[in-house]
Amino acid sequence: MKKKVLIDMIKLRSVMAENPSIELPDGYFYQTLNTNGLKTIRELAIFRFTCRRCEDAPCISVCPAEALEKDEDGVIVRHTNLCVSCKSCVTICPFGTMMTDFFKHHRNKDLLYNLNDEDELEKFIKSSPEGTVSITDADESPADNIYKLNDRVLIREVLYSTVKQ
Repeated sequence: MKKKVLIDMIKLRSVMAENPSIELPDGYFYQTLNTNGLKTIRELAIFRFTCRRCEDAPCISVCPAEALEKDEDGVIVRHTNLCVSCKSCVTICPFGTMMTDFFKHHRNKDLLYNLNDEDELEKFIKSSPEGTVSITDADESPADNIYKLNDRVLIREVLYSTVKQ
């Protein structure tokens, strides 16, 4: 069984709230760039699990570069090659899902790690705030707020739901 990376988005938000100027590392597993540009693990996780998927999605309508759209599952996708980093989406998001540090990674390569490389994976974990990123052999566990992003990444996050429990 292949080990997985577990990223705790709950702890990351807490760290960011305590230290708003912190520069967080991020990682990717892509061998080559895709048509939408490089997607970092944290950006993919935020759009898939943290975003509230507004029906009218003000972030999409405000984007002057038309860099945001919804995929077939209603998940926001940012076309990094179109994005002009104006941060209009960050300003208009009523839930604070969009993070300004999404726009820093193309400028600061020292914080971007190729997680296919074991040495870079280790550096990524060490450069992440304590307790926010770890290696695990666990599987997805919704009861523990742990969800599968892909075959190599698990995300700990409290999902937004409109269903009353």
